[in-house]
Amino acid sequence: MQALLTIVLVVQLLSALVMIGLVLIQHGKGADMGASFGSGSSGSLFGATGSANFLSRSTGVCAAIFFSCTLALAYFGNLRGDAAGGGSSILDRAAPVAPAASTPAAQIPGAAPAASEPAAAVPAAPASGAAQIPTK
Repeated sequence: MQALLTIVLVVQLLSALVMIGLVLIQHGKGADMGASFGSGSSGSLFGATGSANFLSRSTGVCAAIFFSCTLALAYFGNLRGDAAGGGSSILDRAAPVAPAASTPAAQIPGAAPAASEPAAAVPAAPASGAAQIPTK
């Protein structure tokens, strides 16, 4: 399974690099000097050269290979995640968090716990609304 993932990843990277190179060496539609003055091939649907040449077709093939490899990697990554953690989300596989201490002194690192201070002495925070507006 790991060898298949490596092969798909290598094919994806190569297709991406080839696609970048093909796009960079292609001749743009408006790159002619006459196109800027209105003598370009604006009357036809695909331009003067036809619907597609070798470079544009090979760019489309590389794009199809790239997207299929991306879908395959996403599919295999989802399968491997379910087998490893048992959950469908990274949040399902997260470690549980320990409950917070009830006294403020226990929340400060290095502070000695105050045994004589009762837990009820800490005032509760106002929920919301008018209790949070300061009075004069």
